[in-house]
Order: sequence, then structure tokens, then C-alpha cells
Amino acid sequence: MIELAEDLDIETVTEIFIRVNSAGVELSQADFAMSKIAVNEKYGGNLLRKAIDYFCHLAVAPEFASKIEKNDPLFVASEFWPKMKWLKDVNDDLYDPTYTDVLRVAFTFQFGRGKLQDLVALLSGRNFETREYEESIAEESFAKLKAGIEAFMNKTHFERLTMILRSAGFVTSDLITSRNAVNFAYILYLRGRAEGLPADELERLVRRWYVMSILTGRYTGSPESAFDQDIRQMASRGIKQYVAAVIESELPESFWTGVLPQHMDTSSLQSPYFIAYLAAQARLGDRGFLSRDITVRDLLLNRGDKHHIFPRRYLQQQGLNRGRYNQIANFVMAQSEINIAIGDKPPQVYFKEIAEQVNGGPKRYGGITDPDTLRQNFEENCLPISLMDGQVPDYETFLAERRRLMALRIKRWFEVLG
Repeated sequence: MIELAEDLDIETVTEIFIRVNSAGVELSQADFAMSKIAVNEKYGGNLLRKAIDYFCHLAVAPEFASKIEKNDPLFVASEFWPKMKWLKDVNDDLYDPTYTDVLRVAFTFQFGRGKLQDLVALLSGRNFETREYEESIAEESFAKLKAGIEAFMNKTHFERLTMILRSAGFVTSDLITSRNAVNFAYILYLRGRAEGLPADELERLVRRWYVMSILTGRYTGSPESAFDQDIRQMASRGIKQYVAAVIESELPESFWTGVLPQHMDTSSLQSPYFIAYLAAQARLGDRGFLSRDITVRDLLLNRGDKHHIFPRRYLQQQGLNRGRYNQIANFVMAQSEINIAIGDKPPQVYFKEIAEQVNGGPKRYGGITDPDTLRQNFEENCLPISLMDGQVPDYETFLAERRRLMALRIKRWFEVLG
């Protein structure tokens, strides 16, 4: 949002508008929908548009509430302000929606459709059967959209969604990398709530659907088409039945043992598979690498280190490039002091020292001093147990085995979510 000082002259404002408009940004269907909403004063579109903008801005900057209260008394006196002013006391960046997110969720939830171009047509009064335009359809569409946006902005609904995401292990905004997957999770929540599904059952469905979505990239290619198909199928087959059928189809046993380990052959720390692995560790209560008490959840919340198990410089000296030494299967979450203590030591050296540490030797890395606790720590961090004896395989063999173990850890997490 670009804020202009109220005392600017019209020539300056015009020049700013021209410069911004000439940036060449392609307009989206959401932009067209927002324009359609804003110009319709007959059905309150101008106020509805403002409500959407203000809500999105408040979610990012709660302090903006004072400016609204000071500079927009008409909006403050409207029905929308009491429904969104709860945001001024919230500092939570797990899900900061854009106006596109708000429109997508509200539209798909209320209208049972996934393509925003349909929203533009409906707000214009289009009758999809007769292909004619009727004022009654425009009026009804504005009323339905308003109801959907109010449901989106509802404090209970919004906070319940973020609670569900956190309960699954997505404890920081860094772990929320698929905005459309979150949007459909919200649609699923609102739809299930409207249909009267019990709260605990609905939360379980939303958690599992969201995780399935990010693991399979369900909403990355053509999200509107996927939204449209999923919401229509849920309406015709029932939410519970459809969710169960899709999960069974998308995540068979072969996904965990074959497909997922292959997908994890990547160096992208933003890949959905590494994100899912970290969320799994947070949800399962796993402890950081070589930590006796500090959990992965603690490390994620406090910016812990991502430690190379086979140190980066050690692998560089062997001629490996960035894409190989930064494989996600070569990373563990660790306390900074443990990461620093290991440094660039070859894995054969420091794993031998770890083995000595739990068998009465000097304490060099973390606070684990007995073999049983170390074994559990290795299992939680998906490390081959052979490393406990200082037996270090070659790097590629290690990566393949760790991908397998990480995939099984993610599978266990998914089962716990059910």
C-alpha cells in the first residue's frame, strides 16, 4: 500500500499515479474484481472494498488502526470496523492475507466456485444459464460476497485457522510457503463449519488436507482450476468422503517409500518437503541435533542454525558444488554453539568424538552423555544409527539413507495428525 500525504497537490498525485501505473504490472482477475466491487455504491461495494484493503493492511501493521480511527470516521461508524478492529491488538504474522487471498477464500467458500473471473461476471449480474445480465443476480452476488468476507474477517475463524496450522507444526511464517494451500485450508474450514462438522473432526480434516496439499503441490500449477474442482467435488460427494478419498489416492504407501525420497533430492531449503520435515519435527517434539533439552520447535522459534552434517567446506574440498553440499538431507536443526563446535571437522572425526562423549569421554558437543539418549536423538533427526559407532558412509550413500528416514518421519507425522 502506498500512502500519500493529504496535503499533496493534484499534479503531484497525478504524476505518482502515472509512474506507478507505467510499471507494467499485469492486472489479475483479483484486480478486476476489486475494481468491480469499488465502483458499485448501490450495493455497498465501495465500503466493502475499503474493508478488504483495511483488513489486509491491519494484519501486517496493527498500528494502522489509529490512522483509520482518526482519518476515516465514516468507515469506523460502519458495520465493518467492529468486525475487524480486533486486529489492532494482534501481532501474529503466520498468515498475512492479501486482497487476492481474501477474495479467493470468500468467493470459493460462498459461491462454490474457484475461478475469480466468475466473480467478476456474477457481480455484473451474469446469468450463466441464459447468458444474460440480471440486476437481481448482481444484488445477490454482492450480498453473498459480503457474507464471505465477513466470515473471513471473523476473529474466531481467523484465529482458529492459524491455531490449526500451528498445531500441525507450522509454528513460524517461514514455514508457510504455499499461500494457496493455506487459502484452501481456510475454505475447507469455513465450509465444514457452515455444515456443522464437529470442531475436533474439522480441525483434523483441515490439518491433513493442508499437509497433503503442500506435499503434492496441489495448488501450485493451476490453483484456480484445482480450487474449482475441489470445492465442487466436496459439495457433491461430501467433505469427509472427498477428503478421505483424495488423501488415499494422493498419499499411498508408495508415496512415502518411493516418491517422497526422490523429491527430497534437492538443495532448496524452501522446498515443501524440507518445510514439511521441519514442521514434522516441531509437531513430534523432536530435539535439535545433539541437544538434550532444546527442541526443534524452540530452534525454529528462535532462529536456530541449519547445520551441515557433512560440513560444507569439507565437501567443497572434495570438489562438490553448491547443489550437492546444500542437499536438504545434509541439514539438521542445531543450537549455534553445537554448530560452531563442530565447525569444519570431517564427519569421521566428530562422529567418533561424539561416540567417545557418550562412553565416558570428554564432553565436546551438547549435553548428551549416554548412548540411549544419543540413539533417540539420532532417530529423531533421521540419522543412520551406524553413525553412533563413528562409522560414516560415503556422502551419496548417506544422503540416500537419510532421505528414506526423513520421508518415514514425515509419514509418522502425517499419521499423528489423523
